[in-house]
Amino acid sequence: MTTPVQTGAARAWIVALCWLTVMFEGFDIVALGATIPILTHPELGHMDLTVANMTFVSTVSLVGVGVGAALIGPIADRFGRRLPLLACVALFSVFTLIFPLMPNWELMGLVRFVAGLGLGGCMPVAVSIMQESAPQGRRAHASTVTMTGYHAGAVLASLGALAVHTDWHLLFYAGGALGLLSLPFMAWKLPETHPAAARAGAAAAHTPAYRLRDLFTDGRARITVGLWTGAFMGLLLVYGLNTWLPKLMEKAGYNISSSLVMLFVLNVGAIIGLLVGGRVADSRGVKGTILVWFGAAAVLLALLSIRISSELGLNAVILVTGVFVFSAQVLVYGFVGYLYPRDMIATGMGFTSGVGRLGAIVGPWVTGSLVNAGLGYPFGFYFFALVAVLGFIAVLFIPKPRANTAAVLHAEVEAQARGEAPAHASAQPEGAGPEARAGQP
Repeated sequence: MTTPVQTGAARAWIVALCWLTVMFEGFDIVALGATIPILTHPELGHMDLTVANMTFVSTVSLVGVGVGAALIGPIADRFGRRLPLLACVALFSVFTLIFPLMPNWELMGLVRFVAGLGLGGCMPVAVSIMQESAPQGRRAHASTVTMTGYHAGAVLASLGALAVHTDWHLLFYAGGALGLLSLPFMAWKLPETHPAAARAGAAAAHTPAYRLRDLFTDGRARITVGLWTGAFMGLLLVYGLNTWLPKLMEKAGYNISSSLVMLFVLNVGAIIGLLVGGRVADSRGVKGTILVWFGAAAVLLALLSIRISSELGLNAVILVTGVFVFSAQVLVYGFVGYLYPRDMIATGMGFTSGVGRLGAIVGPWVTGSLVNAGLGYPFGFYFFALVAVLGFIAVLFIPKPRANTAAVLHAEVEAQARGEAPAHASAQPEGAGPEARAGQP
């Protein structure tokens, strides 16, 4: 059942603030990706930074994001969603503001690591809040709507990069300031949506504390391995492309301005894909939709390895690629809400995101290494296409949940309200144990 927190206005505030929280991450990663060609340019460069230096900075930043995402899930399940989210936004904002002030690449890496700790905690908590406050059976759509914020932030950063060009530091000042300005509104308007944490007194003290091993008990091992692998592959694509697409296209012979336009088009496509993908998944089935999305992504990424002379044609392919590549990864998060018991969703989301962040580390590192070796184009796109195929296989491995669509989940709730046994015992996949079924909404 959905936590009863909403009037229409309260629901609107939840959507807006969670969306804004996720937007910070999209803005941040693209701000770094868009400035790498400037920071490493032999004439425009800053402090004689090299591709190897910036590969380290981007990688250690994503290590921080991964650690933050893995740690936040059990914390948010134990102590609620609201205060951990506020703390994560504050940490990210402060260290983003001071990043341009660092005098060398070593300190740049350290500051980006700490900012990443805060940034990594934001998205899993925001998506958990959205799933808990969404109408029953709309969890995939709740996830995708929230994650449009990521790509809106990416679009904003790519447009900002075009505007400021060599004044790259202005992007980070803007991102940090926006985070700090959002905190009073979050403290004022964001409710606590975790049911146990929202209760006062002794009941809250008995909130279950889930651990890593709980994700592998009661028939959940295949679910967890499949989700982790799918998230790993999906985030590898998202971060690899958003960090290095401008440089890849520069190596293919396009100028820096055209490469930034391509990054903008890619993320516009991502927003379209998220708005469509969540609704399709909730109505037609989450697992099948993710498989179609990963399969289409593999084909389109391979197509980008071919030199396309028409600028219009190239941007059209990039737009459609964005539709499928980025929403495939987000739909994996939407799948979490269909597969784990309600009290375990933030733990499941946190660890899925945390392991997925390893892909976010590997993607920029491998792509940066290919660029550094002079193999970025076209081999970077061959690599990305293979990753999408592996994501497809990982999701194929996950058992299909009994309640795979919004309609089935709604029918279960209606049957339970009438005191009848629903046609589908739970949203758990067949084979899940009684403990897993007992926790389902």
